[in-house]
Amino acid sequence: MGEGDVREEFRDAVNMTPKELEQWLATDESQAVGQKPDGGGESVGHHMGGRIVELLHTKKADLTDDDEADMRKVVGYVARHTKQGGPADDVEHSKWRYSLMNWGHDPLKG
Repeated sequence: MGEGDVREEFRDAVNMTPKELEQWLATDESQAVGQKPDGGGESVGHHMGGRIVELLHTKKADLTDDDEADMRKVVGYVARHTKQGGPADDVEHSKWRYSLMNWGHDPLKG
């Protein structure tokens, strides 16, 4: 995967604006989903949501290899979880959607 590819895939995967994501991360629903390391604290996805906000604010020229590695993680997570599909009923209030939103992707956005 070339350098330009990961940025483009990241922009495609993350369909929430930094402001939307920051507002979402402040909700109880956001903090209630996801795997928590050592059984407590902040979930991996919630932590990554904060990182995504940073990445969205970072100028392309200032992105580091670590930034691009995190962007690849986001692209992979969103791709895997969207393929799994959400529940047949009430997708809007599902843990599946909430987890994806922690990673910057709202499956209900067009």
